[in-house]
Amino acid sequence: MFCMETAGDSRRIAIGIEYDGTRYAGWQRQAEVSTVQAALEAAIGAVANHPVAVTCAGRTDAGVHAVGQVCHFDTISCRTMRGWTLGTNGLLPTDVAVTWAVLVPADFHARFSAVARTYRYLILNRAVRPALLRRRTCWIHQPLDEMSMNEAAQCLVGQHDFSAFRAAECQSRSATRWVHRIEVCRRDDCVLVEITANAFLHHMVRNIAGTLIAVGRGDRPVSWVEGVLSGRDRSLAGITAPAGGLYLLRVDYPREFGLPVTPEGAWAIIAGA
Repeated sequence: MFCMETAGDSRRIAIGIEYDGTRYAGWQRQAEVSTVQAALEAAIGAVANHPVAVTCAGRTDAGVHAVGQVCHFDTISCRTMRGWTLGTNGLLPTDVAVTWAVLVPADFHARFSAVARTYRYLILNRAVRPALLRRRTCWIHQPLDEMSMNEAAQCLVGQHDFSAFRAAECQSRSATRWVHRIEVCRRDDCVLVEITANAFLHHMVRNIAGTLIAVGRGDRPVSWVEGVLSGRDRSLAGITAPAGGLYLLRVDYPREFGLPVTPEGAWAIIAGA
């Protein structure tokens, strides 16, 4: 478990995390409730044999899941990357897991070094309610037209003021974000909404998903979404879609940091690929 470096020298470790957010009050540490950050810091701290503070690429809300969350922490302890991964997993709850660990330069920052983030929203579109995926999808029993949803979504690509899709409690100083790509597609009875952007506002993906669902059901025309965007008024958009359907799929960094690419793996099975 121990490495060959000199103990006592501070080093920065980046780790990949996956978690089922169902029973957590979100990522961020809070008093008297379970959070992903608190569980992770307790486990890593035990392996390091000293308290650690973990910084993530993007804070997720209560009930939101992650396939490819990325975090970093600083430590004076000397462990192999395998040691950090297996040792931490041995102490974590079963719904949180470290998937990899990499030694990174001191100037790496899980949040500020990221160049893009990808979220995927999973809609189960069938007549009967789910049992196995009841907390991991958004169930819509009315038929959805995913092609209309995809067409409507394309107006969101580019740099825009996304005030119409931000939560009232959003603390970001600016509502401007750059959406690199948005795609809506169907895989059997699942409709996937996937969005890649430089960063996201609070509830931005869930509000976009709720708006596109209204188009998919035929409640609103394709052109409506562009009007919502330009109106910059949250009350004009659709509902905030449930948290259980949202996954932080991937965080992208410059190649110089040498971080692993999040594989589709089991996620492809969940998503019906």
